[in-house]
Amino acid sequence: MKRLLNAAILTIAAIASSQNANSQEAFPSRAITIILPFGPGSGSDIAARLVGQKLSEALRQPVLIDYKQGATGSIAAEYVAKSKPDGYTILLGTNSSHGANPGLFKNLRYDPIKDFIPINRLVINTSIVVAGREAKFKTMQELLAHGKTNELTLATGNTTGIVQGETLAGQVGWKKIIRIPFRANPPALTEVLAGRVDFMFSDIASAFPFVSSGQLRALAVTSKQRSKVMPNLPSLEELGVKDYDISGWISLFAPANTPPAVVEKLNVELTKILQMPDVVARFEALGGETGPMTLPEIAKWVQGEVSTWTRLVKEAGIQPE
Repeated sequence: MKRLLNAAILTIAAIASSQNANSQEAFPSRAITIILPFGPGSGSDIAARLVGQKLSEALRQPVLIDYKQGATGSIAAEYVAKSKPDGYTILLGTNSSHGANPGLFKNLRYDPIKDFIPINRLVINTSIVVAGREAKFKTMQELLAHGKTNELTLATGNTTGIVQGETLAGQVGWKKIIRIPFRANPPALTEVLAGRVDFMFSDIASAFPFVSSGQLRALAVTSKQRSKVMPNLPSLEELGVKDYDISGWISLFAPANTPPAVVEKLNVELTKILQMPDVVARFEALGGETGPMTLPEIAKWVQGEVSTWTRLVKEAGIQPE
């Protein structure tokens, strides 16, 4: 009898262990939601939809997009930081949420390092300087000169644009720029299109349709090298702004304490996706460069980006709010 009882106990334990293992191996067994810090039509939105579709196909589960805009990515980041760490709610983070925000906010309600596990880096985005067709300046050289004797209004849809604008103003000695903040690049572009704001820094993906149609004038790129998508645009360094090279990036993050096996699976699948020729070509057409990393690589890289962007915020003279 005792042997039978022991055998039954061992059988039950084996079944429970097997069920537990199967439940862990089953990830994902339902939809994954990517939380976006910026709105529809933004570069982040385009990247999330492109990668999300491929990830859905690879994992055979829906990948949903949910927008939580505001505070240069802080609202979305805080939401994911407090979400259940199971891999089903992940953040599309940027150099705003996981770079500059620690230097922009005195009381940031999340820690970009301690509260997250970086999953993979998706893309590095070159930005362009754009102005309305009726602006007083037609070239970047004219804008650089105009700002030395006139106040300029700058539309900003994210932290990248804020840092790019303030850094440029400080380096070239502009008289004054007045920042007009928006929750994302698309509504900021609307104001530049209407001529109510002088200019802005935008990701190529958001601005390209308006530049192509002639509604906006592209003046320069913010990367050190010219863009493959818009090779006729000079870099700011070419125009005499020494060592100016500020580009944004997009990565995916999971809440801290997400099971390592889940994070590893997402990292591996995303690396495969980011090496697909059609994905690489699509990102390049949008002015971006894919850059998948291993988990140790991206963890180290994000730590460096927080340090770099905090320094850029300080050097630009931007006071924390």
